[in-house]
Amino acid sequence: MSDAALWAALADPHRRAIVALLLERPRSVGEITRECGLSQPGTSKHLKVLRDAGLVRVRQDAQRRVYALDPAPIAALDAWLAPYRTLWNESLDALGRRLDGAPDTTAPPAPKD
Repeated sequence: MSDAALWAALADPHRRAIVALLLERPRSVGEITRECGLSQPGTSKHLKVLRDAGLVRVRQDAQRRVYALDPAPIAALDAWLAPYRTLWNESLDALGRRLDGAPDTTAPPAPKD
């Protein structure tokens, strides 16, 4: 699995929807097709991209193929995003400190005597 394949796989909104479904539980191709509103061939193509990127695993269950999310690539993405999350947290903390020192413009004006 390459980083480029992982990012490319997640770039498509249909594939992100499939990943979100598989986050809940493993599903058959038929379930994924119904839930995503895709054709069966379209769903299979998206699942192949996700499988090639290492994001999903497949197992045979009688006549059905059941897909499950593989957490390892997601953990790698999380590790890659960690420094950026820190950067955002620092920026949001600075914004919060600035807003804490600003006058409250949402409060109704004090009544005049």
